[in-house]
Amino acid sequence: MIGLNFSLRELLTRFEKDIQAEIDAHNDIFKSIDGNRQKMVKALGNSEEAALLQHRLDDMNQRWNDLKAKSANIRAHLEASAEKWNRLLTSLEELIKWLNAKDEELKKQMPIGGDVPTLQQQYDHCKALRRELKDKEQTILNAVDQARVFLADQPIEGPEEPRRSLHSKTELTPEEKAMRIAKAMRKQSTEVKEKWENLNASASIWQKQVDKALEKLKDLQCAMDDLDADLKEAENVRNGWKPVGDLLIDSLPDHIEKTTAFREEIAPINLKVKTVNDLSSQLSPLDLYPSLKMSRQLDDLNMRWKLLQVSVEDRLIQLQEAHRDFGPASQHFLSIEYFREKVLLGIHETQTTCWDHPKMTELFQSLADLNNVRFSAYRTAIKIRRLQKALCLDLLDLNTTSEVFKQHKLNQNDQLIGVQDVISCLTTIYSGLEEKHKDMVNVPLCVDMCLNWLLNVYDSGRTGKIRVQSLKIGLMSLSKGLLEEKYRYLFKEVAGPTEMCDQRQLGLLLHDAIQIPRQLGEVAAFGGSNIEPSVRSCFQQNHNKPEITVKQFIDWMRLEPQSMVWLPVLHRVAAAETAKHQAKCNICKECPIVGFRYRSLKHFNYDVCQSCFFSGRTAKGHKLHYPMVEYCIPTTSGEDVRDFTKVLKNKFRSKKYFAKHPRLGYLPVQTVLEGDNLETPITLISMWPEQYDPSQSPQLFHDDTHSRIEQYATRLAQMERTNGSFLTDSSSTTGSVLLNLQEMITGLEIKFSALVIGVLFYDPIFIGPQESFRLL
Repeated sequence: MIGLNFSLRELLTRFEKDIQAEIDAHNDIFKSIDGNRQKMVKALGNSEEAALLQHRLDDMNQRWNDLKAKSANIRAHLEASAEKWNRLLTSLEELIKWLNAKDEELKKQMPIGGDVPTLQQQYDHCKALRRELKDKEQTILNAVDQARVFLADQPIEGPEEPRRSLHSKTELTPEEKAMRIAKAMRKQSTEVKEKWENLNASASIWQKQVDKALEKLKDLQCAMDDLDADLKEAENVRNGWKPVGDLLIDSLPDHIEKTTAFREEIAPINLKVKTVNDLSSQLSPLDLYPSLKMSRQLDDLNMRWKLLQVSVEDRLIQLQEAHRDFGPASQHFLSIEYFREKVLLGIHETQTTCWDHPKMTELFQSLADLNNVRFSAYRTAIKIRRLQKALCLDLLDLNTTSEVFKQHKLNQNDQLIGVQDVISCLTTIYSGLEEKHKDMVNVPLCVDMCLNWLLNVYDSGRTGKIRVQSLKIGLMSLSKGLLEEKYRYLFKEVAGPTEMCDQRQLGLLLHDAIQIPRQLGEVAAFGGSNIEPSVRSCFQQNHNKPEITVKQFIDWMRLEPQSMVWLPVLHRVAAAETAKHQAKCNICKECPIVGFRYRSLKHFNYDVCQSCFFSGRTAKGHKLHYPMVEYCIPTTSGEDVRDFTKVLKNKFRSKKYFAKHPRLGYLPVQTVLEGDNLETPITLISMWPEQYDPSQSPQLFHDDTHSRIEQYATRLAQMERTNGSFLTDSSSTTGSVLLNLQEMITGLEIKFSALVIGVLFYDPIFIGPQESFRLL
């Protein structure tokens, strides 16, 4: 207590010593006079002087006794006063310690908790603290008042005088010590008062924050619990659904009605989800942030609601499709036996019969909507993309495809396999996909549709067999994977033991690949079915070596040869599906642009979305033959600067320059038209769209001219295997048949060549190059 007890005791001791010393110094004299008083009075007798002496001695005795009594009273008063202020200072010091402790406890409770249990604990502590402050209030106010009374009798502390000697450092007068005591008491009483006021203010503010936060969090927790209960009830109903494949056809309408009613029944849950999210958003202005556990619970509720909605919609779609596609005669949903029987029946009865799965027919009909895309490569790629997703081949990895081929020992590329073997291979593929994507893959339906597609592409005549290599090329072309990795896999399938590929092997690869757009009626735009010019182009690119390596093949494919340009465009279409570009279409005003983005290299800030570009729409005086650049992913700042520079250059170029320097976004090939000994360059395939009429778009067909040629060739091969050789002297009839067939094929080839020329003039193609997908 800053030496206060010591100062009071020292002052009291010195006072006692001084008084006692005076009393002791005069005590002997007093006793001597008091002892001789009688003798002196008797000696004077009855004189006036004797009476006066007696009176003076009595007065001295009285004053001496009074002095001793006053000394005792002063000593008692000082002792009582010292004890009183000592207790006051001790009390002030204890109050300061108590206030500091409570302030620390309050700070430890901060910040506001993020969940109801934590906030409830903070609320209880705050209430307890307020009660303690209420109980302590009178004690603190009394101590402050007592200190104020004591300090009222003390002089106001002035500036300290400079010390005059070294003795002043150790020896203080009683007045100086009293001033120090007053200073210490004034400091402690002021500190107690300030800490008391601050603690009360902090506790009041903290209680308001806790009360408001607790109210908000309780509302949120109550809403979340209510939402959780509703979701659990709905999820229990959903989990009780039987798989659609296990339902009887007759029960489908009833299940559709129940699912629709269930969707309407759970609709109010959306309002509860919105309420929960709104309550959560109101916490941030209060500097209140939900705990990790509560945040996860909130995210989980939102996710469960979304999954519930998706599952209900998917269930309803599956039920409706099942009810629409399969007749009441079916006992179980999605039985593939009927389709397989129809396929096999067509194969055995006639070689020209073709029957499509109802879903495949529906898919082919939906592709007609894409005929308004004016550029063949994109039209073809978008059609193939839709086909790829319908067959769920966009979920199939290249490596998985290769492993399945090895598992089924499909090593002989020239080997013919039957429908049952194809079904076995496809079942393995789709069963594996179902394990990874259970809600997206329906194995029986996918097997049926993929089998249907493979037969349409590689066995349009329904002989019942397709080549192993055709199966591999078809599935790998539509599998998921990096583009150059796909090139590598395709090359590996046709390459020899030395991992080199000759012209024949490359020709087989390109022939099987080109059948995919051919089946869609789009083959003419890619040089027709004749793959010889493409093979020649590849080997000329590599200095006409007898064989090429996989690297040389990939380098050639990077140039996007005309016959295979649809494959990289397919990958760009897939990449652009979810791409968002922070740009605005100058035609339809779509913003942001989703999908492909086309930027003019002739005008500044001219962007076109894929919908407007594919339909050939323009604006602001922009011509279709102006150079443009295509982006399937968002642009970088470097690409923006590069395009700006090119626009600036093109501003100073004339029309003659662009006419003199045409740019193709693919590698054109020289086509040898069947029936003519003339090589015609493909120069009309450029960025200009054709005068396109969707009603005149190539139709999906199975018995086109090329298909007939293949059928005749197949029959010839079968006859040759059956009869040995046509060129024998023992079979003039067979030779005559061969001659007639050869003449028929020659005539058909001439007609086919004319058809190719006609298609080329009315179906040009527009493709962007590899580096930045340019359309120049």
